[in-house]
Amino acid sequence: MNPQEDGPKRAVTATLVKVLVHGRTDRGMRLEPYASRCVRAGELHELVATDHTETDAGARIDRVGFLGFAEITGAGVLDRGDEVWIGSRRVGVLLGFDACHFPNHYNVLIHADPVPTGRDLALAAGEPLVFRQGRGADHIPASGDGRASDDGRALACPDGAGGDRLSEYP
Repeated sequence: MNPQEDGPKRAVTATLVKVLVHGRTDRGMRLEPYASRCVRAGELHELVATDHTETDAGARIDRVGFLGFAEITGAGVLDRGDEVWIGSRRVGVLLGFDACHFPNHYNVLIHADPVPTGRDLALAAGEPLVFRQGRGADHIPASGDGRASDDGRALACPDGAGGDRLSEYP
């Protein structure tokens, strides 16, 4: 998000409709050149965690954890850098989009380190999901910057972005 161009926005809400429980280290997704996408109520999109931090168009995304599919309940704009919350847990920061299945759905890529799956987070169908305005792409952490502790707890950004709330993997 460019502070000179972007103003405040409302949160985009969704409901988890299917939990996915697997991961891959050779997925080969490609990052779309768009830092934002509009989403409509009723659309389904796949949530995919990754520890990749590259945001250049076409960047290859291999290490992934599949979280699940979410139905958008409140339309809006998803921006790179938005915080992604499932229930009361901050899962990570929106990295970008892969469109290999579009127009059926986008793969919404979420930076999280370590890379969880839906099973790792004990996700359940029906859980609420929220994309909250973040501080933009400049606040996607570089790999190995302490985004998560060695015991798997996801931590707030090193500079305090995202507030002081912690989210723990079960």
